Amino acid sequence: MFRNYSYNLSPEEINAHLALLDPSLGGSQYVQILRGLAEKQAAVAPGNKAIDFVSTGPNGEKVRFSDHLGKGYVLLDFWAAWCGPCRRENPNIVAAYRKYKDKGFTVFGVSLDKDKASWLKAIKDDGLDWAQVSDLAFWNTEAVALYGVRFIPSNVLIDPDGVVVARNIKGEELQETLEKIYKQ
Repeated sequence: MFRNYSYNLSPEEINAHLALLDPSLGGSQYVQILRGLAEKQAAVAPGNKAIDFVSTGPNGEKVRFSDHLGKGYVLLDFWAAWCGPCRRENPNIVAAYRKYKDKGFTVFGVSLDKDKASWLKAIKDDGLDWAQVSDLAFWNTEAVALYGVRFIPSNVLIDPDGVVVARNIKGEELQETLEKIYKQ
């Protein structure tokens, strides 16, 4: 369940599956990890406030996520240069950014890269013209832990009040969601 299945489940589904396990398994490492994952994901589920964090920008500067909230909708995008599906999703995010940036939409990229040169090259090659951060710590990135991210590409859409409105919307769904938001 942990290795092959949990990344697709909501916090409620994780807890429901854990409840089916024999109580003797409750103390196992993987059950504990899954309980923690469900708690973290529930904390940033739609309707809850986004969690603040500080990471490192491309030039070594410290960047606070909350400094990018409050001006419009923000897509908190978890990705990596080495991630093929992420790189295939980037043109969709770039198109959304270009279409809605003048209406207050922005993106805040969190990279799970370990190699700074590869990360910077991917930013340039893919035209990711928005705030980017990386701890260069792979899956041990602080923001990954705070948001309970188990796969990439992954994202969180946050409204101008700092409230999560959606998780993991990609492709057409991202475009449709932004179209509804900006038609209002």
